[in-house]
Amino acid sequence: MATMKQVAERAGVSTSTVSHVINNTRAVSEDVRQRVLAVIDEMRYIPSAVARSLKNDKTHTIGVSVPDNTDPAIAELLRGIEDAAFAAGYTIMLCNGYDDPQRQAAHLRGLIERRIDGLVLVAGSARDELAPLLAGQRVPVVLADHDVAADLDLIGLDHEATGYAATRHLLELGHKRIACLAGPARHPATRERLAGCRRALDEAGLGLDPACVAHVAPDCQGGHEGARRLLALDRAPTALFACSDLMALGALRAAQEAGLRVPEDLSVVGACGLEMAAFSTPRLSTVTQPIYQMGHALTALLLQRIRGEQPPRRRERLRGQLVVRDSSARPPVRRLLAAAS
Repeated sequence: MATMKQVAERAGVSTSTVSHVINNTRAVSEDVRQRVLAVIDEMRYIPSAVARSLKNDKTHTIGVSVPDNTDPAIAELLRGIEDAAFAAGYTIMLCNGYDDPQRQAAHLRGLIERRIDGLVLVAGSARDELAPLLAGQRVPVVLADHDVAADLDLIGLDHEATGYAATRHLLELGHKRIACLAGPARHPATRERLAGCRRALDEAGLGLDPACVAHVAPDCQGGHEGARRLLALDRAPTALFACSDLMALGALRAAQEAGLRVPEDLSVVGACGLEMAAFSTPRLSTVTQPIYQMGHALTALLLQRIRGEQPPRRRERLRGQLVVRDSSARPPVRRLLAAAS
């Protein structure tokens, strides 16, 4: 592997001149700059990122801490973050907590110790564990979706509006007995989407029957298990609102196993807008979320903070959009009468 000294000797300049060309820290003639760059390319010299960070006090690395990168929504968020970071000449260092708050806290300490230039934090349910680690930190931090500290920037999704929009859609179709497939109660997004569902039902004068809420794992298996329980109720629902598309896909399987046709016998609405939702059978009605755009916006804001710019503190919730496909329809009269009895 070539060294800076070898590059300098081949280009006929000093090592300090090579350093200035690489780091753009002092003006050199265009002829010298092009000669050095040509030798760097010829010798395939790769500058030491560690040495450059010590000299410039910048690593051009953004830390990203997430609770579970196997979640398709998190994967979409990471795509937005990485695309924006790459375009700006930054790399990302990802740490996954595997839905373990203690593990995520340990990773967060490690990220900060590694001289990252900034941090995107998806706290999930680990607020209590992560908040003390952020107090007094000089590293710029932006929060993705989940609030941890009021003095930090936050760009997230309007989960309450999502739950409300999905439930209003089912109410407008004529459903009276609506159940909710909710994720774990400790997850902030679950609580907010459930609150939106409850608000829509309260406005319709129906209320949300506690028996019609199933807190399950936010994946296909959890949705399958929760839907089986809800469909076995004496007064079974005519519609299910699932707090994630994965749970909704599991519910479609449970309905099929119960001998119910979707949407003829049972309506199902999800709440993410995952690509796979458009390819299920039937195609899933859902509330799409601007997750990729959120990742892009988070990185753009963080880069402003890293550069020392001082835009106003940003606290913003992005709204999703209802997309009606094939899994939601008016309830059959016989089930509507049974649900009302």
